[in-house]
Amino acid sequence: MGKRSFIRVCDRDINVQGRLIRIARPEADEFVFIENPEMVINSLRESETRADLFTFVQRLSECSPKYAYPLEWDNFAAMSVSTFDHWLAHQAHYSVRTKVRKAEKKGLEVREVPFDDVLVRGIWEIYNECPVRQGRPFHHYGKDLETVRKMTATFLDRSIFIGTYFGGSLIGFVKLVIDPTGELASTMHVISQIRHRDKAPTNALIAQLVRSCADRGISRLVYGKFAYGSKRGDSLSDFKEYSGFRRIDVPRYYVPLTLIGRLALRMGLHHCLVDYCPEPVVAKFRELRSGWYNHKIRSVAPSS
Repeated sequence: MGKRSFIRVCDRDINVQGRLIRIARPEADEFVFIENPEMVINSLRESETRADLFTFVQRLSECSPKYAYPLEWDNFAAMSVSTFDHWLAHQAHYSVRTKVRKAEKKGLEVREVPFDDVLVRGIWEIYNECPVRQGRPFHHYGKDLETVRKMTATFLDRSIFIGTYFGGSLIGFVKLVIDPTGELASTMHVISQIRHRDKAPTNALIAQLVRSCADRGISRLVYGKFAYGSKRGDSLSDFKEYSGFRRIDVPRYYVPLTLIGRLALRMGLHHCLVDYCPEPVVAKFRELRSGWYNHKIRSVAPSS
């Protein structure tokens, strides 16, 4: 991934990453959108921190390109929210409705919770349950309590934390960040303990997300991207679709700031090498990687 630095530009935190090609992007650009890109671009050009390319995504409610900068198409997994009953009856797949009811029958309790030491410790325990998730190393595994606290404490003035509890213990949580307009909210850190997945805790979290948005009059809920890179689909995108999320394509702009940036954009060097590999090849690699890590976990697991 290369060298990373953070700078403050026009009251926004900008993440600058890379060694040969330095790419700048707004921190948390899925939650807070750039309102005046020209001011940010001019400030980046004048900054002492070198950045070769600046990338930002257009607001979800504005899907048609509104700027003349070079662009590519990015995507979100988004859902229109009206009422919980409408979601359950008309937007969620029947299998999701079944799992939401299953979670209730299993005795799961789902509620909004305050950000405090108890929640942070519960999140830390969830993160450190297993070193591998979805067939790849889990990047939050092994982090200490204080790191988890700092990581989850961003945007506290407009965040909602929702927890899923079983037997009084936190087994899943989601952080919801509300856009400054109050019309859109985006998820962060949606995760549940693997050992309790038979109780459908993540489905219960999504159901409460819809309730929380509907209660506040938030009309659109975003759950990250619908598709990543050249990946055509996987269990996560299927989960999002069954839960009522749909793919929304939006412009992502790439603005050269230096000669290196112009050359990199022209040659396509602003993307990772894996983005240019055929999807069947990447899918096979993911399959092999998943098998390797699953074997590694089994080999070190204590025998019963």
